[in-house]
Amino acid sequence: MQVVHLTAPGGLDKLSLATTDAPGAPGPGEIRVRIHASSLNFHDYLVASGVSPAEDGRIPMSDGAGVVEAVGEGVDEFAVGDHVVSTFFPYWLEGPARVADFKTVPGDGVDGYAREQVVRPAHWFTLAPAGYSHAEAATLTTAGLTAWRALVVDGGLKPGDSVLTLGSGGVSIFALQLAKAMGAQVIATSSDAKLERLRELGADHTINYRDEPEWGKRVQALTDGRGVDHVIEVGGPGTLPQSIDAVAIAGHIALIGVLTGVGGEVPTAKLMAKQAKLQGLIVGSRRDQIEMIRALEVTGLKPIIDRSFGLGEIADAFRHQESGKHFGKICLEF
Repeated sequence: MQVVHLTAPGGLDKLSLATTDAPGAPGPGEIRVRIHASSLNFHDYLVASGVSPAEDGRIPMSDGAGVVEAVGEGVDEFAVGDHVVSTFFPYWLEGPARVADFKTVPGDGVDGYAREQVVRPAHWFTLAPAGYSHAEAATLTTAGLTAWRALVVDGGLKPGDSVLTLGSGGVSIFALQLAKAMGAQVIATSSDAKLERLRELGADHTINYRDEPEWGKRVQALTDGRGVDHVIEVGGPGTLPQSIDAVAIAGHIALIGVLTGVGGEVPTAKLMAKQAKLQGLIVGSRRDQIEMIRALEVTGLKPIIDRSFGLGEIADAFRHQESGKHFGKICLEF
């Protein structure tokens, strides 16, 4: 089978495609999956670029989708031919968060899905949504589930709520789509080139953050001074002050990303005065993923894919991500 390895300490020029032996038959409780697609996330980029160093020879990519080729003894959840998608935290099956690091995350602490076949315990996967392509399914492991948890699991989103999304990355677009599917109003920030596409996806209002750097005030104006119930905060310290300005009293800010850095000042007095909830999160549990997939099948929601690359083009895929020109998810299909 074909497989991609990352030579430590990392760097896009350190990604290499090789041929190795395919895995054997699955053991008790395991399944063998022919991987057909993966999708790129910021976390994958940090590992591949060497910002978050991984073990020498690590197989990257947290997301994997494909077809079950064989099942081991005792596996009754899956059958040969089932379309499946991987989970981000293989051992967080359900309940509240129990993981605070990436030691068990495929593509980081353990080998990931930049390869054609894998044998893993059955609980490392869930069924993919009916009617999804492998590439579409591969977008769910990280980006889709992050947006779902932020809005539904942690945020308790309900019809009539208002949601603020930042930018046009995978999580933000998933959040926009989910919020609209559930009857919420969405305000989206981005640059001029992408605002029209966000409106086409259902954004009720859009803000050019370059023209309006104090976009928190604009959000307040658009909501008649109330603010939004939910903020999908992917920027981190560089955008958090504006998100606090934008959130409603007793609203919910889901702190998801650190695109602007890993540390900085937080206007704690304003956050306290707003009595808002600032909650950090990293993806979600296997149970959360199963429930999200059920919702996707009911709503018919499909992810937005910007472009797909071959497995051997993984470095080019990351360079496309690095450019920031994409809208939605970047995938590998193989």
